This record gives sequence, structure tokens and C-alpha cells, in this order.
Amino acid sequence: MLTLQEKDKRFLWHPYTQMQDYAQRDLLLIDRAEGIFLFDQQGKRYFDTISSWWCIVHGHGHPIITEKIRSQLARLDQVLLAGTSHAGAILLAEQLVRLTPPQLSRVFYSDNGSTACEIAIKMSLQYWRQVGQPGRCGLAGIERGYHGDTIGTMSLGGVPEFHGPFAPLLFSSHRLPSPYCYRCPAGLVQESCDCQCLQPLAELLAEQGEKIAALIIEPLIQAAGGMIIYPAKYLHKVAALTREYGVHLICDEVATGFGRTGTMFALEQAGVAPDFLCLSKGLTAGMLPMAATLTSEEIFQAFYGDYSAGKTFFHGHTFSGNPLAAAAALGSLQVFAEEQTMAGLPAKISHLQARMRRFGDLPWVGDLRQLGMICAMELVKNRDTKTPYALQERVGWPIYLAGLAHGLLLRPLGNVIYLWLPLSVTLAEIDEITDRAWQVLSDPRNIAGW
Repeated sequence: MLTLQEKDKRFLWHPYTQMQDYAQRDLLLIDRAEGIFLFDQQGKRYFDTISSWWCIVHGHGHPIITEKIRSQLARLDQVLLAGTSHAGAILLAEQLVRLTPPQLSRVFYSDNGSTACEIAIKMSLQYWRQVGQPGRCGLAGIERGYHGDTIGTMSLGGVPEFHGPFAPLLFSSHRLPSPYCYRCPAGLVQESCDCQCLQPLAELLAEQGEKIAALIIEPLIQAAGGMIIYPAKYLHKVAALTREYGVHLICDEVATGFGRTGTMFALEQAGVAPDFLCLSKGLTAGMLPMAATLTSEEIFQAFYGDYSAGKTFFHGHTFSGNPLAAAAALGSLQVFAEEQTMAGLPAKISHLQARMRRFGDLPWVGDLRQLGMICAMELVKNRDTKTPYALQERVGWPIYLAGLAHGLLLRPLGNVIYLWLPLSVTLAEIDEITDRAWQVLSDPRNIAGW
């Protein structure tokens, strides 16, 4: 009789995982979860410091959300959203429109963040064709940006470690420098920064603005690209430039939406109103897969007309607007309202930042970056030269293993170690998480080359 571990290794293929790592090692087999904790089969407790891939908002198993799902399951589990509808999808769309910038009045559902972004790209391209500007077919993205793993989103992403093997499948797009302040593409220090790294975008739009359909960007933080946090003024200037040249701005808030950065949506901190807003992950507080692409009435109207005109947006997913997922999302928004989640964040953010300050003094931490409930440390071989570790050195692996030993589920991104905490975390839990993280990261035995 095979054990679960043996069956896992025999039958499963895990995402973003080199399976050979576990040829002689067991995977972390999670049995249950509660609040901010995960428990393995032996009952050992782990702090879920990365919100189970950035999606858990109110902690695992929140009773309000689980009851919403249970009640919905007893009534309606699934129905297509093509030509039919249901209360959950309608009421959730209404609430999302009320939460987001005023011009975003239409909600298109899908089932994951990649498709939410892919939908925005396709809507933009079809919009320009249907308003008589088919020449606007160029697309732009930011180096180190990540928007998903579909062909379209990979074509606009700038993380070669993820997308390199699929280069033959990808279409050409305009890539702009990352606002990577620690490794400034303009060679400046932050005190003299006026977003000079935006000059390539200004030049591109001046030369080809009438040919560009849309630019996609992650507001305030390039998450999977290395937890690169950048100033709000950069996003504000991007929005101004795209607006000047009539280019659609797509804000990918799949990771940053629903309070992660200290505001409900990161774009609020830059005063930005995009043409498309892409949401997922925290939309259902991590309970069930769901995504939404919000856009304006102007864009919606370009698709509205007699069927024979061929303006229909032919895109959809079996589980678009799934009733159970919609119930989870409505439950999450109810928790935000009843528990005043956003009002409690400033104290938590301030406490987290204070607790993390000492990590910046470690000789292998080149840069300490913080935004809302997100903290990231970029590890370097030499602080003076900012010399990075090579990918092959895999500096994060021993830190991941040491984290497990200390009851922390960490998942380093290359040289970057980060915390992406659920909004439900308490001050006492922040203390314990940062103390345990300090035990891991202050120990030279866990740091390659020291």
C-alpha cells in the first residue's frame, strides 16, 4: 500500500516546482488550516506567511465566508453565464463597481488572474478594431512584470526565468524598463529620482502612440518579478502618458487588490483610473477560483449592437461567475465591512515595518522593501557592489527549509525573501512571525556563501 507521499511522487506534477528536489525528501503535506496557520499530518503548525500564494485575505476558514458558500451550495452550485444569470454574479458585480474608480462600470468574470489579464488585452484589441482604428494593435509591458502564464500574458511579461522556454510561442511586444529603484535603470539614487526610467515610454508613445492599443502594469509592486516596489508617482506618470496618447491602461491588481498594499486597491495611492482593472486571488479571499475584468461603459458600448454586426466579445469560461465563487467573494466583502478590516490595517502595517527594520542591517540583505502588509528582502553577496547571487546558487532553498523547521511557510523568489501576510494577522502573530524569520535569516548557516 503506497503512502500519500509515495502517491504524490508517483502521480502528481506540482506547479513551479522541480520535482527532483523531492526524490529523497518529503513534500510538506498539509492536512488542515485555520486562521493564519497550516497544519501538517503530524499536527505541526506553520505560519502561512505568503497567504497561500497571495490569495488568503481574512485567514483560512473564515466562518462568514464558509457559511456563504455552504448556503449557496444548497441552492445553486453551477450555471453557465452565457445568456443566463444568477443573483450572486449580479450583486457581486454591483459591489465591485462601487468599490473601484467611477468610470469602471462593467464586470466580465473568469476563473483566474491570467485569464483576467488576457481578457483585458483581447478587449482592448477588439475595441480599437471596432471603433475604426485597427492599426492600434501594439501592446506594451514592463520588464520584470508578470501577468500570468497564458500565451498573451507571457508575451507581455518580462520574467525570462519563467517564460524563456516558450519564446517561440510568444508575440512581439514593447518592453519598458522596470522601475527597479534598488537597481535603478537610470543609474540614480532615490533622492534624485524623478522617474527618469519613464523616458523610454515617453519616446515610444511620441513615436508610435497611435499604434499602441494598451499598456499593462502591476500597480506599485512587481510581485512575481522580484517583489519590486516602486513609488506611486511612477504609476501616476504612466497613467498621464497613456492618457495623453489615448492608450488603454490595464492595471493588473490580481495580487495587490483587496487591501494588500494598505488601500483596497493599490492604484488608489497614485490617484489612477485605468481603462481595465484585473482582479483575482483575494477576490474570494482565497476560498475559490474566480477573477474579474472591469472596464468602462465606453469600451462596453463598442461591443454592443446587432448580432449580425459581429461585435460580440467571443470569450468565456465554463466557470465564469460561478455561484459558489461569487458567494465566497460576497462573503469576503461582508467581512471587510463588518470587521472594518481596512481601518485596522495602519496599526498593523506600522508594527510590521518596525519589526522588520532590523533585517535591513544584516550584511546579506542588500535592500529591504515594504508596502502595506508586504515585506521583501533582496539578498546579495556584497552590499557595496549589490552583487546578486546567480540563479544556480539557489540562495532561497536553504532558507525555505530552515523556515519549515521554524514553523514558517516561506517561498523565496530567487534572491528575494518576502512576507505577504493575511490581513487578519494580529500584532502578536506579527511579532512571532518576525522573530522566527529573524532566527532563520540572521543565521549565516542558512545563507549561501557566508
